[in-house]
Amino acid sequence: MVESGTVEQSLPGLEVPTPRPSVTVGHALPLTPQKRLMVVAGRSHGELAQRMAEQLELELGGVELATFPNGETYCRYLESIRGADLFIIQTGCDPVDRNLMELLMMIQAARLASAKRITAVMPLYPYARQDRKAKPREPISGRLVADMLQLAGADRVLTMDLHAGQIQGFFTIPVDHMTALPLFARHFRDIGLTGDGVVSVSPDAGRAKLAVRFAEMIEANFAIMHKTRPTHDTVEVTAITGRVRDKVAIVGDDVIMTGGTLLANVLALKEHGVKDVWVFATHGLFCSDALERFAESEITGIVVTDTVPIDPRRRPPNLTVLSVSGLLAQTIMHVFSDESVSAIFGGENQLF
Repeated sequence: MVESGTVEQSLPGLEVPTPRPSVTVGHALPLTPQKRLMVVAGRSHGELAQRMAEQLELELGGVELATFPNGETYCRYLESIRGADLFIIQTGCDPVDRNLMELLMMIQAARLASAKRITAVMPLYPYARQDRKAKPREPISGRLVADMLQLAGADRVLTMDLHAGQIQGFFTIPVDHMTALPLFARHFRDIGLTGDGVVSVSPDAGRAKLAVRFAEMIEANFAIMHKTRPTHDTVEVTAITGRVRDKVAIVGDDVIMTGGTLLANVLALKEHGVKDVWVFATHGLFCSDALERFAESEITGIVVTDTVPIDPRRRPPNLTVLSVSGLLAQTIMHVFSDESVSAIFGGENQLF
């Protein structure tokens, strides 16, 4: 036996509206895609990029990079980067022009592939020393690099220990400036170079503020060297302000290229009666025979970071290399999660 049922129907125009859950209209849609972090690397420093990826606990994104027989660069991403927060690692080491052009192509390819945000991670900013017109008819190459990065499509630049603070003003996009100074301070404290018997020496007036800050970190004294530069790669020390006799001197700089400046500093400090001379620099380029010259010099020890690759076969026994991979990886995570980068350094990353 089938029970008969009654189906209620409403006349057209008299339908009863179905109850719907109330929705609060706000300033953002609640159903947005989850943020996605991706890290890719150019061919400038694969070891550093791999160490950073390990710190971030992810794999580097796939990208095909090649050089055509005529010297032109080819770039293609091997997976979708649409909507990704993309970090491109490329440092400004030799060959500088090829690495810079490769970075520009990777940025533009990412822009055309609809990456959501593109950050150029440049541990060493190329052409940083050409930040002004020192002589007539010279280019301001540091500004040109900034213009090219922005024109290619970079949304952000992440770099370390710029040669001069005004380079940040070349950009209209955010620039996250990191410093390796805390790494050096920790290293020298660990080996016992701290206190009144140590003096932090600025190689020139331009880095005096940084040298003072470093002296505070290791609780040491401070001195400054006055010099003239007859040519780009030669220097003459004219005077030293501050007490250095019978002390251990630590000379800090942003980059070591030919080593002519630092070797002149070491000679001048020895003439003023220092016991030992230590040298540190964030970027150890060591152009030409610089490593051999340092190995034969009176320098007690040299400390650099791995922002640029250093041939292990040429490393002298007095050279120590500190890794910045952890610092770079932590900064990337702060940028990705929209947290403060300066908080990593206690607000002390603007040292100029």
